[in-house]
Amino acid sequence: MKNRVTVIGAGNVGATCAQYIAMQNLADVILIDIVEGMPQGKALDITQAGGPLGFDAMVTGTNDYADTAGSDIIVMTAGLARKPGMSREDLQQANADIVKECITRAIQHSPEAKILMVTNPIDVMTYHAYKLTGLPPKRVFGQAGILDRSRFAAFLAMELNTSVREISAMVLGGHGDSMVPLPRFTTVAGIAATELIPKDRMDAIVERTRKGGGEIVALLKTGSAYYAPAAATANMVEAVLQGTHRMMPCSVYLSGEYGIQDVYIGCPCILGGGGVEQVVELELNNDELAALQKSAKIYKENIALLGHK
Repeated sequence: MKNRVTVIGAGNVGATCAQYIAMQNLADVILIDIVEGMPQGKALDITQAGGPLGFDAMVTGTNDYADTAGSDIIVMTAGLARKPGMSREDLQQANADIVKECITRAIQHSPEAKILMVTNPIDVMTYHAYKLTGLPPKRVFGQAGILDRSRFAAFLAMELNTSVREISAMVLGGHGDSMVPLPRFTTVAGIAATELIPKDRMDAIVERTRKGGGEIVALLKTGSAYYAPAAATANMVEAVLQGTHRMMPCSVYLSGEYGIQDVYIGCPCILGGGGVEQVVELELNNDELAALQKSAKIYKENIALLGHK
């Protein structure tokens, strides 16, 4: 039986995510949105790309959650996008209401599904979905770390004029300005990045990575990033559906790791068929650990605003 993935939200991120999943023949995709006609039109368009691009996954658009029944993964992308000058936290309450409406309806029809959160602010919304559904935390996780890592790697490749495929980058912390890029755990063809890039340049790249999403928002003026976020999400879908046990930085639930309790935050984990199969604890130095704990504290404060106990 073919895998089924529901993508909630047929905007730029959701539709592009559905496209990437279909292009890799990972699953049939159900693209759902509140706007009548939009998911149906985009789904039909993506399906018709199968011939020239060589995939036969079916993408179905709908406005009815009954059509999503039996999904293996629910990908939540619906929500308001950031506008220039708006932080991820500004979006929080409005998107919390959207997440509650969508996730509670979707999980009724697919009670065995894993939930992959993409809606911003991702770390807070992932915790929100975890509390709303009552699912084990290993089955609820957020996307941001892979996107942050890919931005860090892209900037390093630009700096070194080398292929981004040679770069293995690591980023911890929340998906926002408090994220913690880790040059010490980042390599270029196996060589420590800190050996190749002077500290002042590395500091500038780290800062650009932290503000990578905002940079794109400022350039676009009427939207936010979607190609890279969708690609990062499809990466995670692949790891779960194919059970590849890949080590990836994701928004995961911590219950004492890194001295952090009861919060979702970006950390390396093993992602496989069961969802988050293991949270990986790195040997951080004092500065790195303090930065991660500071990031977690910010998100715990934001979570408290949602009223979860």
